[in-house]
Amino acid sequence: MKAAILKAFGAPLAIETLPEPVLGTGEVIVDVVAAPVLAYANEVFSGARRYLLELPVAPGPGAIGRVRSFGPDATHLAVGDWVLCDPTVRSRDDVLSPDITLQGWSARGEGGLRLQKHFRHGSFAERMLIPTENAIRIGSIDEEEAPRWCVLNTLLVPYGGLLAANLQAGETLLISGATGHFGSAAVAVALAMGAGCVVAPGRNEKVLEDLTRRFGSRVRTVKLLGREEDDRERMRRAAPGPIDCVLDLLPPSADTVPVRAAAMAVRPYGRVVLMGGVGMLGGKGLELPYPWIMRNCITVRGQWLCPPEAPIRMVKLIRSGLLKLSEFDVTSFTLDEANKAVEHAAAHGGPFKMTVLRP
Repeated sequence: MKAAILKAFGAPLAIETLPEPVLGTGEVIVDVVAAPVLAYANEVFSGARRYLLELPVAPGPGAIGRVRSFGPDATHLAVGDWVLCDPTVRSRDDVLSPDITLQGWSARGEGGLRLQKHFRHGSFAERMLIPTENAIRIGSIDEEEAPRWCVLNTLLVPYGGLLAANLQAGETLLISGATGHFGSAAVAVALAMGAGCVVAPGRNEKVLEDLTRRFGSRVRTVKLLGREEDDRERMRRAAPGPIDCVLDLLPPSADTVPVRAAAMAVRPYGRVVLMGGVGMLGGKGLELPYPWIMRNCITVRGQWLCPPEAPIRMVKLIRSGLLKLSEFDVTSFTLDEANKAVEHAAAHGGPFKMTVLRP
């Protein structure tokens, strides 16, 4: 099968042939129809992100495709089913503390690397082998719609954080990093889940205006000035009442100051969920005052990606019309144009944009 292969960090992807995947029990082979190209793919492929990824590999986290074959333990899948290929692969021998790898993207620790050696290649290929539970049926779609369904890959990231926050209908949510790729998607997801108001701080006034245009009065934007206490007070004033929950999605390039400004805007007994990349490339850690956390009964938790049931629930939000894939502008490339697609994704990685490969 044809694939785009990363042979060395810093080298361009090579379009070559890989052996066909071999089906085993508990596994599914999927014909890849569309695969998302993340905006920071160039940083992963250059080695700048320092992700655990054993080379050579056909990269690519997640895909939309059709079931080609499956093992004897699958009782609902059928050949030809349209599925989301969830890249979050979990070990099956420890439900409480599974090792995790993002197939074709990065591993978490030594156990994740062991998983990666088996479920090695990602979605920048004509076919891929995935665990049975990672083939999520999305229902019937037209093949030309497949690239747009790749938006699931983006939406599921903030959705995982909002589920972790136990966001309730009518609550006020503050999204730190709301003008970024994942943060702007979080605004759409939160409103679909019934958030009464979303406070959206950021420095990019054009994106802030676009959020208001897209979603109306339930979004309250705040232009950040870079002064922590002033920004925090302005975020509080923008909300119609106490801020129930804060979700941080700022990237590795961000400083801890805006994270803290947003986190400490939450009300007493409020929740703060951290799932951005701040500190991944070094620098200061996030300093939150012990007395503030303790005396205000603040819940602070980290969340990496989303739980296993999230993709199924997300598909229901989309099928119901509460969440619209049409908000995203999608640009497609062929597999032979993989390097061009990576360049395009880096240059067009802003809010409501998606770059896709069509193997």
